[in-house]
Amino acid sequence: MPMSVVRRRLLAGLIGLAALTALAVIPSPVAAEEPAKLPVVASFSILGDFVARIGGERVAVTTLVGPGGDAHVFEPTPADAKALQGARVVVVNGLGFEGWAARLVKASGTKASVVVASTGVTARAAAEDDHDDHGKGKHADHDHGKAKHGGHDHGAVDPHAWQSVANALVYVTTIRDGLIAADPVGRETYLGNAARYAEELTALEAEVRAAVASVPPGRRRVITSHDAFGYFSDAYGIQFLAPRGISTDAEPTAKAVAGLIRQIRAEKITAVFVETMTDGRLVERIAKETGVRVGGELYADALSPKGGPAPTYVDMVRHNVKLLTAAMIGS
Repeated sequence: MPMSVVRRRLLAGLIGLAALTALAVIPSPVAAEEPAKLPVVASFSILGDFVARIGGERVAVTTLVGPGGDAHVFEPTPADAKALQGARVVVVNGLGFEGWAARLVKASGTKASVVVASTGVTARAAAEDDHDDHGKGKHADHDHGKAKHGGHDHGAVDPHAWQSVANALVYVTTIRDGLIAADPVGRETYLGNAARYAEELTALEAEVRAAVASVPPGRRRVITSHDAFGYFSDAYGIQFLAPRGISTDAEPTAKAVAGLIRQIRAEKITAVFVETMTDGRLVERIAKETGVRVGGELYADALSPKGGPAPTYVDMVRHNVKLLTAAMIGS
């Protein structure tokens, strides 16, 4: 073979080898690194759901009082304090619902911003209770004006503001703005997610009103195991009567229970419910003594676990309304 051909082939091989070597040292294209998620701690499951819907993929949510848990009697642990230490945002309900929250935030030493989700809500006075032993709109022997229930001081207001879907829309705006303040880069994501969620809640509000409108006004009375539906009552025109007070660990008096039984019989109330977090034996006893069937379990202060009937706020409201309307109508 002529030397010129050998040289050309050798040169071509060297050029090819150099090209392969160059390719080997060029980093292969990879997807851009995902930004670190914003660590957010929510005090209980309903707020955790709000944060997840608004924050989407930009947030990592830790919920202190999980599905089925009772924030009224919750006792924080060192692990909860550690979760707060690593958070950038802490979302609480406010209105005295989490009597332990301020102490936990202080003890943890967290530098996180604290977002009070109920900011902007018109609070309902806890003293505006729904019945007494004569059905005149007061709770017999229950002082909720500034009562402390098991160390949980609700002050003079009812903390369960999320029970009105219109209030839930206020929560969405407050949480959205809190996330934007902590993570301005995610502003458009938070705005978009919140807007879509608000549309869903607006449709839910109309759905609830239509369902309640199907119940004759004279039948819109419900017995529940604790007084957590005051905002729902005010918003949708259903009278809720409860042997317990605002907190699940407040024990009713015998006089209050006897008065409630008389009222059920006198007014022929058909809707009697237990709540998932409370001991249902009291309501079941009332149902037995009055001959009224217990209509099922309502979700008031917590969502259900995944796979249950109320794993999200929207599911919770739909579940409750379905049970309530069926029981009030007597179907």
